[in-house]
Amino acid sequence: MKKTLMTTALAASIFTLGACSDEEASSPVVVSSEYGDITQNDLYNEMKASIGDQALQLLMIEKTLDAEYDVSDEQVEAALAADKEEQGENFDAFIAQQGYTEESYKKFLKLNLLQEEALIDGVEATEEEIQAKYDEIKTEVNARHILVEDEATANEVKEKLDAGEDFAALAAEYSTEPQAQTSGGDLGWFGRGAMVPAFEEAAFSLEPGVISEPVQSDFGFHIIEVIEKRETEESFEDMREELEREVKIAKADSSALFGTVAQLMKDANVEIQDEELEGALANFLDYEAPAEEEETNE
Repeated sequence: MKKTLMTTALAASIFTLGACSDEEASSPVVVSSEYGDITQNDLYNEMKASIGDQALQLLMIEKTLDAEYDVSDEQVEAALAADKEEQGENFDAFIAQQGYTEESYKKFLKLNLLQEEALIDGVEATEEEIQAKYDEIKTEVNARHILVEDEATANEVKEKLDAGEDFAALAAEYSTEPQAQTSGGDLGWFGRGAMVPAFEEAAFSLEPGVISEPVQSDFGFHIIEVIEKRETEESFEDMREELEREVKIAKADSSALFGTVAQLMKDANVEIQDEELEGALANFLDYEAPAEEEETNE
């Protein structure tokens, strides 16, 4: 439901690949059997053959951005805590479904934060824009929903709710979200900008206790009930830094991120030592910025 900058299980495999190659010289045994052993070197070569180019790209992007921008352990832990709060007891299943352990997920979060730092580098946010963002998100709603695949099923669920059937029980029965089995469709408190637009518009227009008509989004059809509304207890000053970052991200040109990373790689004089991977970074190292972009950078 919530927006993310980047979601891919490939990152988990790639971070594993990096770990596999650390002790390539000694090549410890990963699996032993009567049919033969599998060493870390065997695993590295197999993974290199299947995802090597993508792995090298992602690892080099991470190293490049990490050298240029600062993302603290505290920022990563805060992002992890926010996702744990959002997912609740479903967090472990959520990251496992995407191919992560908690440690590899933290690396994924750090890469996301590094990308955001590169994205907003040089972007300005005015005081008026930051204040407007606060005014936009200071109202929060506590809501729950039932997500189904088609409108016919959504109408069926709505009829049952109108007839007095229990919302949580119907969420457990009908919702396509796995966590609804235990959460009853509860989404907790959230502000504007946290959900996809169609869902957000419907949720913030509802009065508490009113059940919506079916609302379509990219995820399917939602039946939404707002339980409560409130004004955030956090002051403008407490939220100012976070709000400024959000404004900058919204204003940033995401298409320029590739060019930024490409230029940083060129500046780093990257040389690929493994002949089998020598073309993996060609898209970055051969990149030529459009004339307008070159003039802007100058």
